[in-house]
Amino acid sequence: MAHRLLKIAAAYFLLAVCLGAFMGITEDFALASVHAHLNLLGWVSLAIIGCLYLLKPQLAGTRLALVHFWLHNLGAPILLTGVALIHLGNMAAGGPLAGIGTIVTVTGVACFAINLWRHLGRA
Repeated sequence: MAHRLLKIAAAYFLLAVCLGAFMGITEDFALASVHAHLNLLGWVSLAIIGCLYLLKPQLAGTRLALVHFWLHNLGAPILLTGVALIHLGNMAAGGPLAGIGTIVTVTGVACFAINLWRHLGRA
């Protein structure tokens, strides 16, 4: 689980850096919030969680970890697509996607938090 999270985090990091470079080259920063979310929801959050799972493997082997993994990695791209569409002027399509992606991602993060609270203190 830890290795998968770290690999996915690296992919988000690469995507975020490429988007940042594209925005800089074109001097069009309409997708700055997508860039920020790629970095925070993708790169930073998943890298920290992956490192935590390396340090505390008992957290990675739970059902909550698996549910978090899938919800986070399904919800975040939907959320990011919705936010991008909103900033590109397509609120009709972007709004519902952002809403659905947010609910799925938040549910996944809640699973991660519950997993931590339940299992972090165990040997």
